[in-house]
Amino acid sequence: MSFDSKSLCQWWPKPSKPRPIVIFGAGSIVGDAHLPAYRKAGFPLAGLYDPNREKAKTLADQWGIGAFASEAEALAVEGAIFDLATPPAAHAAILAKLARGSFALIQKPMGSDLIGATEILRVCRERDIRAAVNFQLRFAPMMLALYDVVEKGYLGEVVDFDAWLALATPWGLWPFLKGLPRIEIAMHSIHYLDFIRGLLGNPKGVHAKTIGHPNHEVAQTRTAAILDYGDKVRCVLSINHDHNFGRKFQACEFRISGTKGAAYIKLGVNLDYPHGEPDELWIRPAGGSEWVEVKLEGAWFPDAFVNRMANLQRVASGEDETLVGSVEDAWQTMALVEAAYQSSAEPATPIAGLPKV
Repeated sequence: MSFDSKSLCQWWPKPSKPRPIVIFGAGSIVGDAHLPAYRKAGFPLAGLYDPNREKAKTLADQWGIGAFASEAEALAVEGAIFDLATPPAAHAAILAKLARGSFALIQKPMGSDLIGATEILRVCRERDIRAAVNFQLRFAPMMLALYDVVEKGYLGEVVDFDAWLALATPWGLWPFLKGLPRIEIAMHSIHYLDFIRGLLGNPKGVHAKTIGHPNHEVAQTRTAAILDYGDKVRCVLSINHDHNFGRKFQACEFRISGTKGAAYIKLGVNLDYPHGEPDELWIRPAGGSEWVEVKLEGAWFPDAFVNRMANLQRVASGEDETLVGSVEDAWQTMALVEAAYQSSAEPATPIAGLPKV
């Protein structure tokens, strides 16, 4: 089997007639990812709305777009894609105000917990809203290429997945996280769990432990998890956001092994976030004797946001039949997150004490 890295898919096809996008929220993720992505793709922007009108106007002025004076004005844009870059507790209330049959993109997570996710699912079903959750890691150029590598059989059957993070994350960039009871899995590793589901399907269960760190007050910043895929696939995540000892031995990487080949991925954006480093994808393909670097045409930020929105736009126009990461699918990622927190809260299997003889 000849490996042609240049033939790998890295971009989602663009919609022929994209709809205008209405953004709810004016937080850092909008300025760091959503707006750069949509401008790069040439998607039309109707404007943005945030209850903090000064904040909304400041960001809108930076990008030369409009800021809606009221929520009602934002909701009234006809034929729009509604991009909810809002805190998880706000999603359901905004969705309930959208016109029936609307199209929406919901910032992850899908609600604060599984109860919230279920309410979002109920609202979308009740109002016939075609909505996707912004688990955009699946749409990063490196990940689209990896999915293509697996689909084309270059790795054989995937039997091993390792996620290893040892880095320093600046949690202070997201002040709304302060005081929330669920942080690391719900806000960060949820991307990896969703990506793994896209690659391997739903696991049978999960063993997990997520904890904080004595140097700060963020609820959890360190997680260890094992996803149960039976006796053939080993899937392990080791996540440490408190490895704050310089760049030298920090890491943010996936290793995927198959029966015939292997892949290595460096997720560069998390290293020195939000500035980041270049992403990397290396393949040791079936029948090959050397590792081959895939020349990436983009990065997780902001290009995954381009691809994520492109799929939703194409579903709205009828050009795509399948909405990847729909609320129906994303609910299952939220169920996995919930199971991980339940596992973390339960005691581990006790170890027998030394017998008295």
